[in-house]
Amino acid sequence: MTVLGVLLAAGTGSRFEAGNKLLADLGGDPVVVRSAETLVEAHAGGFLDDLVAVVGHEAERTAEALADLPFETVENPDYEAGQATSVARGVRVARERGADAAVFALGDLPCVDASTVEAVVAAWRDSDDGAGIVVPTCDGRRGNPVLFDARHFDELLAVSSDTGGRELFDASPVERVPVDDPGIHRDVDTVGDLAELRE
Repeated sequence: MTVLGVLLAAGTGSRFEAGNKLLADLGGDPVVVRSAETLVEAHAGGFLDDLVAVVGHEAERTAEALADLPFETVENPDYEAGQATSVARGVRVARERGADAAVFALGDLPCVDASTVEAVVAAWRDSDDGAGIVVPTCDGRRGNPVLFDARHFDELLAVSSDTGGRELFDASPVERVPVDDPGIHRDVDTVGDLAELRE
């Protein structure tokens, strides 16, 4: 069963007051690189079969930042219409590659541990009834990244809001995987968020 890792790195980050948040420095690397390295580690561990980054806003600069990592970058020309368009772009790549599932990670979530990705994929693979959606939880709260089984690809392509795949959570069974990883909630939306992470 093949699993595609999809990094969503196309948004404008309009709440970030100091340029492109994905390219902002965090510990010597751009935020998007730190986020991507989580998927790279899970890929190296055999939990993800391929890696794709969906870029849009400042696509060339973002792709250049990721150039040394084993990602194929694909462009989402409709990125300004919201995250759902980037999810759909990732789904189309997953379909083209015949993936059985896709893990969607956010480019502005730089503190997720690779073991969380591995736990989510393992839960999907070990599920008796083939869990269709798998999410990590920490302190009782759902976070990212999220795995969608291929049976949900059509529904993901139909989502139109800026919530990405969250629309499906109320309509479909969701397997929750508890992890000891507060990074699943620590996104970079503002300059203040980044300052906290730098501390």
